[in-house]
Amino acid sequence: MAKLRYAEALNQALREEMQRDPSVFLFGEDIARYGGVFKVTRGLMDEFGEGRVRDTPISEQTLAAMAVTAAMTGTRPILEIMYADFMPLVLDALINQASIYEYLWNDVSMPFVLRTQGGGGAGAGAQHSKSLDSLVAHIPGLKVVAPVTPADAKGLLKTAIRDSQPVIFLEHKLLYNLRDDVPDDPDFTVEIGKARTVCEGADISIFATSRMVLESHKAAELLAADGISAEVIDLRSLRPLDLSAIKTSIAKTHHAVVVNEGWRFCGYAAELSATIMDHAFDDLDGPVARVTLPDMPVPYSEPLEMAVLPNAAKIADAARATLR
Repeated sequence: MAKLRYAEALNQALREEMQRDPSVFLFGEDIARYGGVFKVTRGLMDEFGEGRVRDTPISEQTLAAMAVTAAMTGTRPILEIMYADFMPLVLDALINQASIYEYLWNDVSMPFVLRTQGGGGAGAGAQHSKSLDSLVAHIPGLKVVAPVTPADAKGLLKTAIRDSQPVIFLEHKLLYNLRDDVPDDPDFTVEIGKARTVCEGADISIFATSRMVLESHKAAELLAADGISAEVIDLRSLRPLDLSAIKTSIAKTHHAVVVNEGWRFCGYAAELSATIMDHAFDDLDGPVARVTLPDMPVPYSEPLEMAVLPNAAKIADAARATLR
């Protein structure tokens, strides 16, 4: 084990996979000479050269089409889209090419990873703070992961790079400096499609994604002070979803809160709530509560931004209301 920041864990995963497989290469805006806006790719161009770590023009739609083509021709591209807010520009390539090629041509694989970061809390304003999980999780044929710990960041990224299908790898800007133990093992991977139990509880299940896992854990501590035992599940994989972990937890607690930083209407939390109703309704003793961002842009003003983002207090309040 080594104590690494989340960004360092990602960097280590990229380096190890590039050393292991010469078909892996990176490209995106400012990722080579500058090392990435969040320094995830720092030092990789010096080690692997400009042929495998490439700076690109600002043209997300073109870059996504390049990733699809490169994957079809036998390489394993890793594309960085600097902010998740710009993901709508790549949807054509994802929806009409990447996600359906294996369906149309059974002898063609599509092994590429699209990394991007989103989320609020950094005062980045309405154009650089979105959580657009539901846009990509909606598309069959894509895998979507959102690790919250440095170890999961490394393990899931290595698994994504080795996968034969396109994987959307969602990061959060407030996680990059999170430091924790990371296995110092080039063979360490984390399976896509498996949730993680953060803490066990008996009264209510809290299912969360990305940075909201940390807020949910804080909410569990607030609830414990009231004598409420909350179980927190880090979904890790948004698609495919670990239905078994969800059903097992609800069968134990009989109550559920779902937490996602995206918008409420037609958001990922709405789909997760519906999934729980479809597969675990008989074990529920109360309605499923949702804690999300309101249906509005993220404010630039720090006090307003903090007021609208989901947080531990809002999650705990939702749990108490559901139990009542």
